[in-house]
Amino acid sequence: MINFLPIAIGLRYARAKRSNHFISFISFSSIAGLALGVMVLITVLSVMNGFDRELRQRILGMVPHATLWGTPVLDDWRATAKLVEKMPNVIGVAPHIQAQVMFQSGDSVHGAILNGINPNMEKKVSIIDNNMASGSLSALDDTSFGIVLGAQLAKMLGVAVGDKVTAILPKANVSIAGVAPVLKRFTVVGTFEVGAELDSSLAYINIKDAAKLKRYNDDDAEALRISFDDLFVAPVRIWDIARDIPGQNRVSDWTRTHGNLFQAIQMEKTMIGLLLLLIVAVAAFNIVSTLVMVVTDKRNDIAILRTMGLTSAQVMWVFIVQGMFIGMLGTLIGVISGVALALNVSDLIAAVQTLFNVEFLNSDVYFINYLPSQLEWSDVRLIVVSAFIMTVAATIYPAWRASKVEPAEALRYE
Repeated sequence: MINFLPIAIGLRYARAKRSNHFISFISFSSIAGLALGVMVLITVLSVMNGFDRELRQRILGMVPHATLWGTPVLDDWRATAKLVEKMPNVIGVAPHIQAQVMFQSGDSVHGAILNGINPNMEKKVSIIDNNMASGSLSALDDTSFGIVLGAQLAKMLGVAVGDKVTAILPKANVSIAGVAPVLKRFTVVGTFEVGAELDSSLAYINIKDAAKLKRYNDDDAEALRISFDDLFVAPVRIWDIARDIPGQNRVSDWTRTHGNLFQAIQMEKTMIGLLLLLIVAVAAFNIVSTLVMVVTDKRNDIAILRTMGLTSAQVMWVFIVQGMFIGMLGTLIGVISGVALALNVSDLIAAVQTLFNVEFLNSDVYFINYLPSQLEWSDVRLIVVSAFIMTVAATIYPAWRASKVEPAEALRYE
């Protein structure tokens, strides 16, 4: 049977006004420190989650989750695409031809990756159609040798929709006049902008134009770009697909091209979380000093309670409950303020930038120009549990000291 007397006394001690104002100040600082640590931890982890989300939606939304490559082209890619679409976890398949080229316009020359795509099928595996800054992706079907450039690449080349740009391929044309590089003029029919470095390194043309450029048959495709319902299954599922597809095919997935960036954000989130958790730990163990002073101040009360029949274990619970009340109050305040800040930090930072005319995130340096935030309740639960465990651990030593108070010794001079 649970004895609620120690709990009632502990809560009474926690709520009572103290004659010693210094103890009250230490209790307040413990609550404030714990609340501040929890609030900052929730906010920072939410911001890291926001960066992780933007990475997935922007960068990993533009690059394929996985790619099945032919040698050099796929045999009957249409039949292969139908077969792949029926496989587990696959939500989209699109043909692809790729080439590394140099683009020239006037005196400007910049390297980029040229992607030959089917505009209608590409929508299944890429977010490019949702991020067109000018023109349209469907214009690639209507314009012979039309091209869609990344907004930053178009800016560096100094071109806009309707302008011409020359692609220089790393191949050579041999004729009686000598050896000359392969050149092709394209008409810019659109630009896309995802706010990442991909804006300066990618360009798209119709797959039929790409086949002509690389001297394939009109209906050839070098690879199939595959999108999955969960990008984390891509590294495993693409190998299963390769084994089920006839022929000697090569595979690649997003972890080979952008896995390091994703892992870096995950590692930063873990390290920052651990460092900020130390703030919570310091605030939680500040409860130790609070309770030690309370035990010293309440020696006479402890002695009287012991003479009235409270056991050592019950005395321990009195001060454990008091410490837990302080810790839970600080944690509750921190969770409420942290959740509120995490849900509004993007708007707050935007308001500060507008008010003081400053820019914390430059889109020329980072892949976004605002502070993203995504609150994960699993993070909140982990923080609350961690704070609770540290709070309980912080109460054990002062509570043990209180249980060792001898009534006769404490009341000798009273």
